[in-house]
Amino acid sequence: MRRRLTLLVLATTSAVVFAFVIPLCLLVRNMAVERGLANANQEARNVAILVSGLHDDSRLADLVAAVDARFEARTTVVGADGTLLGADDAGLVDDPAVARARQGSAFTEVRGDDRRILVPVVTEGGTDVVVTTVSGAELHRGVVRAWVGIVVLGLLLLALATVVADLFGRRLSRPVTELAAVAHRLREGELDARATPTGSPETEELGQALNGLADRIIELLAAERAAVGDLSHRLRTPVTALRLDVEAVDDTEVSARLGEHVEHLQRSIDAIVRAARRPVRNSLHLSCDAATLVRDRAAFWAPLAEDQSREFECRLPDEPVIVAVDAAELADIVDILVDNVFAHTPERTGFALSLTPGPQPVLTISDEGPGMDRRAEEPATVPGEGLDGQRRGTTGLGLQIVRRSVAGFHGELRTTTAPGQGTRIEIWLPPGLATGDGAPASRRGGIRRRAGNGDREG
Repeated sequence: MRRRLTLLVLATTSAVVFAFVIPLCLLVRNMAVERGLANANQEARNVAILVSGLHDDSRLADLVAAVDARFEARTTVVGADGTLLGADDAGLVDDPAVARARQGSAFTEVRGDDRRILVPVVTEGGTDVVVTTVSGAELHRGVVRAWVGIVVLGLLLLALATVVADLFGRRLSRPVTELAAVAHRLREGELDARATPTGSPETEELGQALNGLADRIIELLAAERAAVGDLSHRLRTPVTALRLDVEAVDDTEVSARLGEHVEHLQRSIDAIVRAARRPVRNSLHLSCDAATLVRDRAAFWAPLAEDQSREFECRLPDEPVIVAVDAAELADIVDILVDNVFAHTPERTGFALSLTPGPQPVLTISDEGPGMDRRAEEPATVPGEGLDGQRRGTTGLGLQIVRRSVAGFHGELRTTTAPGQGTRIEIWLPPGLATGDGAPASRRGGIRRRAGNGDREG
């Protein structure tokens, strides 16, 4: 908007300046010509007075020569007998214009860019003619300099108009730009961002509407989380009752199979509730040390891996790896992926966890299990209904949650799997910035440890 306003003012001012500059340049040229002609005419009449008063005086030739030398114009007196006084121009003796002036008329003759003023003087010996010639260069003397001054003045006016328009445009657009910045912060999840209504009445109204929208979003999120909390309490009771009924089944094989299904149902409910309760990120500059966080989570899961006789390989760099991801969110991702390995691969199945530093760090978890369905390589189109990342006999909700989290911080998730060849999941993390002491730019607190043995989800 500011640039458009500046261009509009510049175009309008240019039209006004050109409308004045062109006529003014023509006026300056005409005034210069009129000035030169007036001076030449005055010189010719002065010489005519001298000729009429000192016709027989011997000093007349010197006086005419002095007058001719004083001015830029050339002045010549053509006597009735053909004698010349002043500027020597032999061609004037037989000039038709001189003959015309001898008949008693004074006039101005145009010859190219030059002008000639002829004034007849009647004396006792006949009619003398005073001829004053002014060149085109003399007539236009100072015109170019005046034109340059006018053009420079016009350009200065255009520059001044541009600066003033830019200042006004910046003043008008600053409130809108601030509103856009607040809207971007809200879009990134900083729900405590609020606009300060300033500027025009329309802009103030827009700022108030944006603040009202942010308040409404917070209210809706609070209501949604309250509803999710209520839903979790409502679902846990019947699931617990269902588990008790399953344990009462006499057939051991049927009881085990039903118990596994109930366990999957419980994990799915927990995954949905935890994903819905996950707080929206409230900062635009989230970051953490991924190496320290992954090392912490690996230490958390190592005892369970040892208890199930799983070979657990953890390859982590010694130096910090700063990524632009919330520490709690990255810890959830690691826990979900590791928990999926424990939940959906047989005991004694080995797995590996690694973090590769670089311009874009890569978090990798791989296992030697039975692999996932081919649908694992495609994201679900409807949350809660797709089967992406699904292992045999699971809902695939865990990998769906991971996929949504990775998309939320603008990372990339790649899944490689084949039946009987295990699963490899790579998460490309956005790089973050480190402070001078090597700590993350934000959230420098310790990494949150989870109670219990982790929430398992498929």
